[in-house]
Amino acid sequence: MPITPTSKIWMDGVLVDWDDATVHVLSHGLHYGTGAFEGVRAYPTSTGVAVFRLREHMARLLRSCKILMIDVPFNLDELCEGVLDTVRANDMTNGCYIRPLVYLGYGEMGVNPLPSPVNVAIAVWPWGAYLGDHGMANGVRMKISSWQRHNPNAMPTAAKATGMYLNSGLAKVEAIKAGYDEAIMLGPDGRISECTGENLFVVRDGVIVTPPPSEAGALPGITQDSVVTIARDLGIEVRFEALIRTDLYLADEAFLTGTAAEVVPIASVDDRVVGLGRPGPITLEIQSIYNATVRGEKPQYDQWLTRI
Repeated sequence: MPITPTSKIWMDGVLVDWDDATVHVLSHGLHYGTGAFEGVRAYPTSTGVAVFRLREHMARLLRSCKILMIDVPFNLDELCEGVLDTVRANDMTNGCYIRPLVYLGYGEMGVNPLPSPVNVAIAVWPWGAYLGDHGMANGVRMKISSWQRHNPNAMPTAAKATGMYLNSGLAKVEAIKAGYDEAIMLGPDGRISECTGENLFVVRDGVIVTPPPSEAGALPGITQDSVVTIARDLGIEVRFEALIRTDLYLADEAFLTGTAAEVVPIASVDDRVVGLGRPGPITLEIQSIYNATVRGEKPQYDQWLTRI
């Protein structure tokens, strides 16, 4: 999805013009993928724009950097304020996507990342439905990727690290070139891990099941956590259990979640129709409540919103 340039990008605590937000070609992160990032969304509400689960996202960014042994020169409060300053500076009253990035910059070269300087950037831009309006309304076509998700002892899957997303990119390209919307990745044990940038849920007999992130080698999702809370508040049982590919084929419903994707129904997997091939009632109810929540229409979840 193309990026529409905005006015300012926050770089190491200073707001600079979009076109001036540049890095050196010999930056360590460009060559070795040494960095961590977040995807955050802000939404319009009746009282102004609000960022959804801002502190949770920025706390996860710091956890990712701790795993990678990157010392971030800003604390949690400073990072949160940086996000708010960037949204304000770009007058994003209709909401936006927010990309905080910690990366190793210019100064040292070689596999050893420790001597390299640490830089932090925050950009915002308007962004629509990541998997398309049609997919959001009618469901997406998925395929099991031939690319395996990282082994947690080979790459730290609890970190949202930049270089690790080459794995996701390979799976995404494979799916798109084969005519699908998105890929599902299996872990080294052959069980369901996650999608290229989303967590996955199935519904059977009125029960929602999602793979436990730590065991599945998946990133613990903030949208995943939000949906689990919403479902349980509705009285729907949610289980964290291992899933295999046939659990997807035989599900009554299935959907994926992520900050960029939001809540998206799954219509088919490997050309097997899921349920009736259209969004099921539980998926639709959770999707509706989530969409209302992020726009400030559900007071019981107001603590998830940071209003600007």
